[in-house]
Order: sequence, then C-alpha cells, then structure tokens
Amino acid sequence: MWVKLCCLLLYFLALFVLARVFEAVAWYESGFLATQLVDPVALSFRKLRTILECRGLGHSGLPEKKDVRELVEKSGDLMEGELYSALKEEEASESVSSTNFSGEMHFYELVEDTKDGIWLVQVIANDRSPLVGKVHWEKMVKKVSRFGIRTGTFNCSSDPRYCKRRGWLKSTLIMSVPQTSTSKGKVMIKEYSGRRIEVEHIFKWITAHAASRIKTIYNSEHLKEEWNKSDQYRVKIYLFANLDQPPAFFSALSVKFTGRVEFIFVNVENWDNKSYMAEIGVYKTPSYILRTPEGIYRYGNNTGEFISLRAMDSFLRSLQPEVNDLFVLSLVLVNLMAWMDLFITQGATIKRFVVLISTLGTYNSLLIISWLPVLGFLQLPYLDSFYEYSLKLFRYSNTTTLASWVRADWMFYSSHPALFLSTYLGHGLLIDYFEKKRRRNNNTDEVNANNLEWLSSLWDWYTSYLFHPIASFQHFPFDSDWDEDPDLFLERLAFPDLWLHPLIPTDYIKNLPMWRFKCLGTHSDEEMLETFPDSESDSDSENKEVFSSDREASEDDELSTFHRCSEAEHRCGAGPCPCASKYCHPEPCARKARSYGSCSSAGDMEPDWSAWPPEMLHCTECVVCLENFASGCLLMGLPCGHVFHQNCIVMWLAGGRHCCPVCRWASYKKKQPYTHPQPLSSDPPS
Repeated sequence: MWVKLCCLLLYFLALFVLARVFEAVAWYESGFLATQLVDPVALSFRKLRTILECRGLGHSGLPEKKDVRELVEKSGDLMEGELYSALKEEEASESVSSTNFSGEMHFYELVEDTKDGIWLVQVIANDRSPLVGKVHWEKMVKKVSRFGIRTGTFNCSSDPRYCKRRGWLKSTLIMSVPQTSTSKGKVMIKEYSGRRIEVEHIFKWITAHAASRIKTIYNSEHLKEEWNKSDQYRVKIYLFANLDQPPAFFSALSVKFTGRVEFIFVNVENWDNKSYMAEIGVYKTPSYILRTPEGIYRYGNNTGEFISLRAMDSFLRSLQPEVNDLFVLSLVLVNLMAWMDLFITQGATIKRFVVLISTLGTYNSLLIISWLPVLGFLQLPYLDSFYEYSLKLFRYSNTTTLASWVRADWMFYSSHPALFLSTYLGHGLLIDYFEKKRRRNNNTDEVNANNLEWLSSLWDWYTSYLFHPIASFQHFPFDSDWDEDPDLFLERLAFPDLWLHPLIPTDYIKNLPMWRFKCLGTHSDEEMLETFPDSESDSDSENKEVFSSDREASEDDELSTFHRCSEAEHRCGAGPCPCASKYCHPEPCARKARSYGSCSSAGDMEPDWSAWPPEMLHCTECVVCLENFASGCLLMGLPCGHVFHQNCIVMWLAGGRHCCPVCRWASYKKKQPYTHPQPLSSDPPS
C-alpha cells in the first residue's frame, strides 16, 4: 500500500511539473501567460460576445462593439486563461442531454425534491405543440447548461391527471428555484408568462429569477450594516460592480452553495460617496471580495481565478467543502492508487488483472467502511468545534499561491482527460519497467511466467484449497489456558473417513512436548548414555526413517489401520491395541526395553512422575507398539494428555492420522489440560 501511495504522489508531482512546462512553452510561443490580463479593446466582437455568454450576461440589446466591451469590463477583469477556455468551450460541439420525465413521481423526485439546483422544464400539453421549437430548445439547453441549470421535457400524454391538477392545460415553460437561503429548503416553481419565445428573452427571465435570491445592496449605509453583521454564515462573497443584476454564473453559484456561502451583490451604479468602500479595502470595481473570519481575500489575483462558473466553483469547494466532496475526492485517490497494482504486479497479464480486481474491491470496501464511523461522528453535537477548526484549516491552506496552482492544474487536466489518462499510463509503464528490472536482478521467476503457467498454478491452488482445506492449528507450549474446542461434537457427528481429508502441515509435531522416561532408583542419564552409546543414534536414525517409510505405505493399508485403531478406545495400558502393524514398528521400542529395562518388570522400581509435564496422563505402556516404557526412552505427549513412544507417535502422525490413537482428539488442536489429583504416599501410581 505504501509503495502505491508513493507512486501516486510521484505521479501528482510529475503532473505539477508538466503543467509548469506547458505554461513555459505557451509563454515562449505566444508571449503571454494564463494570468496575464487581456485588453477588451483588442478583441473582436465575436470573442467579446463569447465572454459575455460564458459569464451569463445578456447582450441582445447591444448591437455596438463598444457597448459589449463596456459590459465585459463592468463584469470583471479578463485573463488570457479565461479567454482560451471560453473559445475552447464554444468550439466544442458537445450535445447536452435533456431529461424526459415519465410521470409525476419522476418529476417530483428530480425537480421538486432537489433543493440545490435550478431546473428548466418544457411542458407539452395534450394534443399541443411545444412552446419552444426543437432548434431553439437545443440552443436553450446548451446555453443554460453552462451554468449548471438542468433541463427536461414533461409530456402530459404520459400523465394527464397530474397536468390537469397542476393547471398545465397549454404548453409552457416552468422553472424551479430553491425558495429559501437554507440548505434543503422549499422549492418554488415559476411559469414563463412572456410572449416572445426567443432564447435571449427566456434566458433573461431565468437569470432575473435566479438573481432575486441574492441579497442586493444599493447604498453605503446598507453595506456598512451588512459588513459588520454577524450571522450564521462564516463565509461571504461580495460582488462590487456597476451592473443592473449579477451575472448568471454568480446567481447559479448562490443556489449551488446554499447554506454554505452567502452571496451578496453590491450595486455601486448610483453611489456618490464610496469612502466606506475604501475603508474596507475595496478600491476598484468590479471586485470579488471573499470575507471569512480569518480576513479578506480578493478573488482574481492568483493563478486560475477566472471570472467563470467553473473556476469560482472550484475555489469555493476548496474553501467550504461538503462531506460528499471529501468522499468523492477520497474515492478518486483510492482508485488511482489501486490501479497502480496493474503496473507493480509482475508476471502474466491475467494475473495482473486478477490482482487489480482484488485490490479495487478491497480498497473500495475499506474506504466505505472507514467512512461510516466518520459520518456518525460528524452528527454528534459536541464535534461542532472540531468541524469549525477543520474548515478554518481548509480556508488557510486553500488561499495560498500553491493551492491556486493546484486548482488551475485540476481544471486544466479535467478539461483534457486524454492528456490525464496518457500521462497516467506513461507513469505506470515506467513503474512497470523499473519493477521488472528490480525483480530480474533479484532472480525472481514470476517475471517470465506466461498466462498458461499462471492459470495452471492458480488451478492447482484452487483445487488444493477446495478438496484439501487447510485446517487451523495453534502452536504450543502447554502453559497457556486452552478452551474446549466447540467443533469436536460436530466433528464426531460427521463421517469419519471420507475422501475429503484436510491438508494439515506437520510442523506442529516439533512443538509437541518430549521428555525421557525415568524410574526411581535407576542410573542417571549420563550413565545410561555411557553404557549404551548407540541408543541415541538409533533413535535419531529411526526418526529420519519415519517420513520416508510412511510415504511408501499404500492408502488401503492406511485406511484399514485407521479403522482398526478407531475401534479401540483404550485407556493407558488398558489392553492390547489392534493397530500393531507395520506402521507401529514395535521393534525399536522392544530393543530399548531389553536394553534399558522396564519399570514394570521390576517390582522395586517406580516411574519418576516428577519428570512428566503436569498435563500428561500417567501411564507405563505405549498403545501403538504395545510395549512398556523403558527407563531412558524418549516419550512424546499429545494435547489430549496421552503419552506414547516418540518414534511410534511421530510415525503415526506423519502417516496422515492427525489424531490421538486412544481418544481420537485432533493432535493439532488445543485442549483444556488435564489436572490429575496428587496420589497419596501409600497409593501406587496410576
């Protein structure tokens, strides 16, 4: 994960450097930068009209170029970057989709229940032609979609009852705008009553209703009162301009940021005294002033701060984000980081995509799960101060020059998705090249694996997991408190020996307790080893032969032996075990019994129980080989507490029978240790 995160940060750094390179190339070829101001006098009438349309100012009654130029100057300074974006947007002939409503519920869900947007809907009455023709309607849809206004068509033939109830007896245009200045407030629906069915007149009607939501100030006294007022809004943006009404993009943003940012329009057209404007730091018009608890910020002085809907929307989102904005940002970053796995993973192509799908599912699931408690915590009332401090941090960090560069780069790359995807692919190929080179230097075989080999290995793993499930086991020592296994009852109810055998590693055998069997009154271990120097070597050689001899045994003999052993539910030394076959190999134990001497064969010798682990059951006979324990022989105990010759039980377990020969308890599972009572001095040991 950290490798992918570092790769993603490196990619963002490469994008930042590449954007600066593009700026240098543009400056070298044209001699201007994106932040350089443009003189409207030098622009053509078509370019001036394009700027007005992008800002949302009507120009139908301005036939002269001079009037259009003055309107551009009154709405705000023009930069080279804004001019380039406006011309690029005009050249792009993208068709904007419009919604066709199927009935009352569809209309209510999208229009009346949407509190943070503006809708323009054309209602077509029964057996009537639409109010706006197809050609003009397409122009209207394209014009208003620049400002985030959604459009749709409601045909009354699909739901005549609803049209009759709403009074839509003739074709008309309706517009829905949030009525209040609070988030998720009521929606008011306005019907177009004009006689002129032209795009410009309809657009004027839309902008007039949208601008009515913005608070307008007409004199300095009102401005002073509003400037010093403290209310629920922590962030306010003022537009000081000599205009009849604010631009359409300003009105559209006021709807989009309802409840987060307050938009105020200051009309300075008929002001005689502008001294208070100088007191608050406004020396020229038009000016876009952002007022926050931290101070005043003049919009338009940094990189990418254009007088357009897209630029100001990006700026305000970074200052006053919603939880949904942060979630979408985290979702994009997580998926970009997950896609790095396609290039970091080496080997077959199918393997890369399998790992990629797994990573995408894992990362997105973890992201959603981690966001759930965050949303719950944000609803708590005593976290309001934390929320305010977080927003303060956002405002401090996003009003810097570096943040303006990042916003400008985001707008540039989002408007050129092909460039973004190609740079991401190139960065991934570089990562793939260096990762492949590093693994080849480490002599990793998976680099040269093809699709067929990887699929074959995947199938082997799948079948091994499906037909031989890996059983869970825990390591010892025995000094921990073991709980009774709740699956034992279910295991005993199941069929004992089907073809579905668990594939259990034999590593746990080396953790089983081992000790020497001693008798009271016998010689020490050193003396016994000196007397019989070859006994230890015999034991070691016998251990080495355990796994090889077992693998040579046939499966039928294993099953028959297993069934015979399952019928014998013996206690320690209670009787002969029917499993005394070639798997038990009683010869080694018998030789040791003859060499060392058995405690049970001599009446004056008793086993030294103090050398035994406390959780082991006391016994003097191995039920595998049916031989008594000889003094000095090596013993091994199982988690159930039963004890056997080390050679006998290792050979038993290595043969695939991972259970106790006596009680059938799984040899790799923990069990509550058996604590036997302390015998009296007069009682013989059990």
